[in-house]
Amino acid sequence: MATLPSVSYSITARLEVDAGSSAVGSLTNAVEHVGGMITALDVAEAGHERIRIDVTCAARDTEHAQAIVDALGAVEGVAVHKVSDRTFLMHLGGKIEMASKVPLRNRDELSMAYTPGVARVSSAIAANKEDARRLTIKRNSVAVVTDGSAVLGLGNIGPEAAMPVMEGKAALFKRFSDIDAWPIALDTQDVDEIVRAVQLLAPGFGGINLEDISAPRCFEVEARLRELLDIPVFHDDQHGTAIVVLAALRNALRVTNKKLSEVRIAMSGAGAAGTAILKLLMHAGAENVIVSDLHGAIHQGREDLDDSLRWIADNTNPTGYTGDLRGSVSGADVFIGVSAPNVLSGEDIAEMAPDPIIFALANPDPEVDPDIANLHASVVATGRSDHPNQINNVLVFPGFFRGLLDAQSHNVDSDMMVAAAVALSDVVTEDELGPNYIIPSVFHPELSTHVATAVREAALRSSEN
Repeated sequence: MATLPSVSYSITARLEVDAGSSAVGSLTNAVEHVGGMITALDVAEAGHERIRIDVTCAARDTEHAQAIVDALGAVEGVAVHKVSDRTFLMHLGGKIEMASKVPLRNRDELSMAYTPGVARVSSAIAANKEDARRLTIKRNSVAVVTDGSAVLGLGNIGPEAAMPVMEGKAALFKRFSDIDAWPIALDTQDVDEIVRAVQLLAPGFGGINLEDISAPRCFEVEARLRELLDIPVFHDDQHGTAIVVLAALRNALRVTNKKLSEVRIAMSGAGAAGTAILKLLMHAGAENVIVSDLHGAIHQGREDLDDSLRWIADNTNPTGYTGDLRGSVSGADVFIGVSAPNVLSGEDIAEMAPDPIIFALANPDPEVDPDIANLHASVVATGRSDHPNQINNVLVFPGFFRGLLDAQSHNVDSDMMVAAAVALSDVVTEDELGPNYIIPSVFHPELSTHVATAVREAALRSSEN
């Protein structure tokens, strides 16, 4: 599928132009001729002989950005002075910082915030550890932990390269739910070492957000930490994705007038996200699901099943289907893909049940071209920002953790996740609901609060049982 210019490949080129030339009027045409898009044009400095102009453009990728620069430089009377990559500029020095919440203007304030006054607070916490939630940042802090083994779509690129993503996650926590999150990049991919490191760090945090840890190790890391810690542990790549998918599917089923318990669902992908989506859908009431991976449908007769795939085989595929993904999609009401690009065609979608629902979530290239899928499907969702119905984890994890922290929850369970999904889907009103709007914008003013309230209430109910 063709990729459109994106702000993620945004550049600003400073140009020097002859003051008396007509070059300025040619800049837009030059950029558009090579498929770029000018998003801003500012005169930075003007003189009688030369003018300095900052031209900001969106490109498709790095090579396309260079083609835009070359096109600008080829305009008669224009000299390219320098070019800045706006995304890299945003990341210079990191994206987050620590700031004091209390003033330190004089000796009295210093004596209360630090020694000797702080000793009184430390002594109180030593006498009652639960006071740490009340008297320290623990009550509002989350550790965003990664080993760098499954970063975005980049794969195993290591902890240092994972840091920009973890910083971004921390910034989103602060922006959307006022949570202080801290990126923790571990220089190990050994399960025992990861578990031990997080266990040792846990006293300073009110929750643990595991991020970009590859399957199947992520399953064991999360399970062991949930057993060891008295604070909630949440692997966002699994459960954040699952919650948003369930929320979006609830509304897509409203659009097509179908029920979760009655539809047949074909899934592509049995990794961390796929398994979590499957389990949450089944907890919410899905009964007829066939999951496929690279080797075809997962069924009880396959001989290559590890523990995770064995669970899928034992709990799905009620008819014992043994064929490939395309065969499982034929006649299905819903397709959910968290796998690889271009595994389905428009012909495959045309073979589905009437009014099919397509969630093609592989990024950047989905399992089926969304424009082609739209020719046959009633509702299409992707993981991309340039199509309607983007399935994006940021819709849920800030509000989800806000609710957990407010409830001072010690754990996470499936009921809390379903509550979050219901709250997220309910943000879309009946008047707003439609094929191109089954999930709200991340900037919806009530989104985080609505999710947080539902999770807080579910967590409090859980603590009473």
